[in-house]
Amino acid sequence: MNASLIEQPVDLDVVRTSYDRVADNYVEMNLGDITTYPWLRTAIDGFAVAVHGLGPVLDVGCGPGAVTAYLAERGLDVSGVDLSARMIDHARRLHPDQRFAVASATELDLADSSLGGILGWWSLFNLPRHILPLVLKSFARALVPGGHFIMGTHMGDGDIERTEAYGAVPVAWTTHLWQPDDLWALLAAAGLDPVAELRLPESVAGVPSLVLVAQRSKGSS
Repeated sequence: MNASLIEQPVDLDVVRTSYDRVADNYVEMNLGDITTYPWLRTAIDGFAVAVHGLGPVLDVGCGPGAVTAYLAERGLDVSGVDLSARMIDHARRLHPDQRFAVASATELDLADSSLGGILGWWSLFNLPRHILPLVLKSFARALVPGGHFIMGTHMGDGDIERTEAYGAVPVAWTTHLWQPDDLWALLAAAGLDPVAELRLPESVAGVPSLVLVAQRSKGSS
């Protein structure tokens, strides 16, 4: 499925504007620094080892690029994309040796079997529930056999309508909470096999955190 066939969220521009608005505070608060969260860092380290040598890696929703740069330091051929142009401005300024572009997860035109790894690191929770499965299927097709997808998100039931974030900056977006079993079902439907799961009781957002790692079957084509 090409990106052109993925329905665009009706609030895409509103969400984009909101992240442009919070980008400066997000960077100032250093929230993207994976080294301050030891268990999340462990998950990213495992992902880096698993995809090493499989091909390029794409960090979807990279924000100011901290995780992208962290993976590059571990020898991966990695690039980042983000919905927010302001976030990408910061990424390019902070990590001038890395490659970044402005794009939504729903706008990517990923070639089949072209990537060794994909990240959706706390960057997919704004996607409407009926659109996320389409995005996951596009990711699965883009992975080489044996390639890995890692996803970090907010765990729970229902939705949270955010009106401010990152230092009380006004925003307008919906945080969709997910239970592990529901996400595993979506990943299986996309053609990805389970690899690992990490649950943490709290996060910066004040709700439990969830990390899932899935793999495209080595025998798939």
